[in-house]
Order: sequence, then structure tokens, then C-alpha cells
Amino acid sequence: MPTLQDQYDDAMFDFTRGDCDAAIAKLKTVLSADPNYFDAQLSLGGAYYAKADYTQAIEEGKKAESLRPHDQLVHTNLSRAYMKIGDKKTAEHHQLQSRIASWKEDMTPPGAGQPAQSDSELQIERPKPPPMKMPEKFPEMPWKKKPAQAADGSKPGV
Repeated sequence: MPTLQDQYDDAMFDFTRGDCDAAIAKLKTVLSADPNYFDAQLSLGGAYYAKADYTQAIEEGKKAESLRPHDQLVHTNLSRAYMKIGDKKTAEHHQLQSRIASWKEDMTPPGAGQPAQSDSELQIERPKPPPMKMPEKFPEMPWKKKPAQAADGSKPGV
């Protein structure tokens, strides 16, 4: 039996091909196995939005909001759906919530409040500084040189 992630990926493949009905059916299967699967819940609302079923998109979006009330994408999707049904006031409310969520995200220190990433392949690779080359011979240091002596043995400038 495929994992929930595999089933979700399969649903997303159908969605990207434009088969919203198949994606919706598969996302519902994932959510019946795990009602707290946030990505599936969010995507289900997106699939209904793509089918122009804005009322159902809002209903599924509210379920996603209950899982993550301060998620920027949840509020963005809800704002779009409310605009489509003509509820400008509620759409503006969710648009504002989306902006607030983005500001909070910008102010969050890296790694804080986010789940630890267990998959090292998904980590952003940081550039490594090039190795420092040491010169074979250090440059002359004129300030450490002794003053030259004149031919008669006296110091110049004296």
C-alpha cells in the first residue's frame, strides 16, 4: 500500500495535469486516513477553486485554517475564493491576515517555529568559502627594514 505522501503526490500529479476530479477524490482519501494532513487539506481547497466551486473551496479552506490559523497561503487562498463569490469585506480580512502572516514569517529567526527537516536532501546547501592560499614567500615589509648605511659608515640623513 502506498504511503500517504505517495497518495498525496499522485493527487498533485493529477491536479497538475488538469484532472481536478481525480485529484479531489485522491485528496479526500488521504484526508480520510489522516484528517490533520495540512498539505492535502490546503490542496483540496485549491482543487475546488480550480474547478470554480468557490463555496466548496472556502469550506475546505476554513478546514485548513483550523489546522494552521496563521498560515499565509491559507489566508491568500481564502481571500481569492471570497473575492470570486463577491464577499469583498471577508476577502480583504483574509488578505490582511495573509500579510500579517508574511510579516511574522519575515521576523521569525531561521529554524524557530518550524519543524526540523529530517531529509538532508531538502536542506539548502550553503556555499563553502574557497580554501585560503598562503603565499610561498611573504611580501617585503618596508617598515621593518633597517635604514641603509652610507658608504662612509654614517647613517643617511644625519
